[in-house]
Amino acid sequence: MSDVLVVSEHRRGELRDVSYEAIEAGRELADAQGGDLHVAAVGGDVDRFAEDLNREGVDAVHAVANGEEFDHNVYQSAVGALLEKTDAETVVVPNSVNGLDYAPAVAEAYDLQLVTDAIGFEYDDGLTVTREMYGSKVETTVDVDGDRFLLTVRGGEWAPAEGVGDASVESVDVDHPDSGARVTGFEEVGGGDVDIADADVLVSVGRGIEEEENLELVEELADALGATLSASRPIVDNGWLPKNRQVGQSGKVVTPDVYIAVGISGAVQHVAGMKGSDTIVAINTDPNAPIFDIADYGIVGDLFDVVPELVDEFA
Repeated sequence: MSDVLVVSEHRRGELRDVSYEAIEAGRELADAQGGDLHVAAVGGDVDRFAEDLNREGVDAVHAVANGEEFDHNVYQSAVGALLEKTDAETVVVPNSVNGLDYAPAVAEAYDLQLVTDAIGFEYDDGLTVTREMYGSKVETTVDVDGDRFLLTVRGGEWAPAEGVGDASVESVDVDHPDSGARVTGFEEVGGGDVDIADADVLVSVGRGIEEEENLELVEELADALGATLSASRPIVDNGWLPKNRQVGQSGKVVTPDVYIAVGISGAVQHVAGMKGSDTIVAINTDPNAPIFDIADYGIVGDLFDVVPELVDEFA
């Protein structure tokens, strides 16, 4: 038996979706190992976070009220304290900028095998983790030695944990060394007008749009659907839309209810960022475009003919 500790993540006062996905991954591991599932909320409005994280299948929630935003020292100390306090030998954290900041330090300090960017795993007398390599072109498996490990999980790969749990909630006091560093606030970097990861419906445009002036056509479709406009990397590289609108491995991972890909061929780097969408609609002139392999609905046609008809239908 081995317990699992999941560390949630929040930003600007709200829990991130990947926190609930990490809980689902943690639950799978805890069930496979025959242990309990512990979930930690560190910093911010921990009482509210603890209530939100108390999902079905969670056995205990730990609230560490240190600071407001992410702080490396606080998270490292909090996770270490919870490892010593519980019977957890497995830690699951989001594969995010924050998670990758403190995960190696925790793994080193507590002799945990570290495996990052997991998109899946199996546990049968040992952990086998599925990862992607070479720009998501190849899936690989990694057999993890030992029975103590720290796993970072990629957002959008697990369904978010649901249901209301009845776990106990415990406040935990943690002392952390004073490094002299202070988190004084959060500043959005360039182009922060919208977070496409929060959108329910995305209309995403690719190189098939041909010219920047033609973006207006796709913007009209987004407006008609009450959707958010996003893009593949070539559109951002051309400077036609800001970086925060990019979907894909080098952009953002999104999981909207509906994802409409307009003039996007479906390169693996782009698919890695949107394959978790509930419903995918593809519009492309090439019937053999890879995007149709994952699309729920496909329209083979010229976007300059198809999109105006959709605008007329939904406007």
